[in-house]
Amino acid sequence: MGMSPTPPGRRLRLGLPRRAFSQVLLMQVTIAAGVAVLATGLFLAPLSKQLDQEAMRRALAIAETTAQDPQIAEGVQHTEPSIDGPVQVEAERIRLATHAEYIVVMDLRGVRWSHTTLAEIGGIVSTDPSAALAGRQVMEIDDGTLGRSARGKVPLYDADHRIIGAVSVGIAYDSVRARLLSAIPGLLAYAGGALAVGALAAWLISRRVQRQTRDLAFSDISALLAEREAMLHGIREGVVALDRTGRIRLLNDEARRLLGIGDEAVGRTPDEALGEGRTTDVLAGRVTGTDLLTVRGQRVLVANRMPTGDGGAVATLRDRTELEQLGRELDSTRGLIDALRAQDHEHANRMHTLLGLLELEMYDDAVEFVGEVVGDHRVTAEQVTEKIQDPLLAALLVGKATVAAERGVALWVSDRTRLPDRLIEPRGLVTVVGNLVDNALDAVAGTLHARVEVELRAEGRTAVLRVRDTGPGVPVEQRELVFTEGWSTKEPPAHGKRGLGLSLVRRFAERQGGSVTVGEAGGRGAEFTVVLPEALAEPDLEPGPEHGLEHGLEHGLEPALTAPAETATEEGAR
Repeated sequence: MGMSPTPPGRRLRLGLPRRAFSQVLLMQVTIAAGVAVLATGLFLAPLSKQLDQEAMRRALAIAETTAQDPQIAEGVQHTEPSIDGPVQVEAERIRLATHAEYIVVMDLRGVRWSHTTLAEIGGIVSTDPSAALAGRQVMEIDDGTLGRSARGKVPLYDADHRIIGAVSVGIAYDSVRARLLSAIPGLLAYAGGALAVGALAAWLISRRVQRQTRDLAFSDISALLAEREAMLHGIREGVVALDRTGRIRLLNDEARRLLGIGDEAVGRTPDEALGEGRTTDVLAGRVTGTDLLTVRGQRVLVANRMPTGDGGAVATLRDRTELEQLGRELDSTRGLIDALRAQDHEHANRMHTLLGLLELEMYDDAVEFVGEVVGDHRVTAEQVTEKIQDPLLAALLVGKATVAAERGVALWVSDRTRLPDRLIEPRGLVTVVGNLVDNALDAVAGTLHARVEVELRAEGRTAVLRVRDTGPGVPVEQRELVFTEGWSTKEPPAHGKRGLGLSLVRRFAERQGGSVTVGEAGGRGAEFTVVLPEALAEPDLEPGPEHGLEHGLEHGLEPALTAPAETATEEGAR
């Protein structure tokens, strides 16, 4: 009757089981069994030698006791060897008392005077007695007429301490082996107990491995790890994994790029790897929430942190810099539209006035009115450009003045303002001024006698900016909090969250080695002060004509229309 074939779709699989639990259990039980067998063998080898030594020493002790018996020496000297002679009788008595296998007494010729086998008495011994007859003691395992035995040989002395023969005592080797074999069951019992304990420990460890690996096969775990690595390094979000002690244990490529750190951060806490800041607080779990805004260098990041089952956490980071730039451009565009709307209103009112003067044929008054309007615009632009020689900043403030007028706010440039056209990074200062002015306009909007004053001056190579307003001011306890990313008291705009403007201002100032502070403006309102050391070039290193105010005006730079596009108007928190 033949064997039934293996059903289709099923293959007979030999070797290790697939599950990690079964593999670990099998390997650990195998190791425990191998260790038990090895330990047993290592114990039995010295035990056998120890039993041999013990048997030989016992044989030697019996031989010494027999050689000291005076009847033995006298019998060898004064009688002949016989089966009932005094030597044989005394030797047999000692043999039976000590359970030795044999006691052989011999003379100097090697003739036996006693033996267990009576027929051997009077014959020559079968082993070499020369060492004992020479006065030396001998211990050995040897083969004789009675088979393999442990032997002890000593010389036999007379009353004058002269050697007259030798005594040889043998202990059957079978008795030694019997003692060894009798020890094996107990030893195996101990080994079996140790193996059982090892198997139980192996089972417990394997169960723990099973729970931790969710009963997956090692090949599945390896595949999951490979897939995880590919996924982590392939996604366009930064991933930071932390262990239960709060140390970074994993960073993908995007996280390294966004945070500006490398593999040296692995194994360190966020405080050690990143330093102080909101990003560190979010990763460490000291700031909680969803879609938390942070600023890392020049990047605006959105962070989320999720705890894991082992006490650690995984944080994801998304780069929102481009979105924030688009949002600021949108705000700039809205500012431009507001400026155009304000100019359109004002222009329409003036056109209506001019049309009325012409219809009333008041031509002289019409000419005078047109001159005043043109003069007002020219005076405003000249006042700003006279104090601020950088074209970008001048254009910005002229445009902001138009927007402020539309919102019912008076925007003044302080008489102390003096800023030459020597800025090293004018666009950065445009961002700072734009954010602070927009922040101030929001603060005073809807209040009586609303006013915002801007002061820009140079002190050597240091640029000092002050923006004062007549708004409600900033409470003392919030004067540091307003510079925190994501903190704001205003409703968020449609394109995203607020609370980045003042944070970006501080970041820019600190990057230049400067500072930003907020205080009180004359008992009412707020005063923001920005100090930027080495923001201006040396007088002999002034920018060329292509960067000067004259060049900008010659090429048709319209301050009121150009300024908003250069301004990052993402409002800060107040």
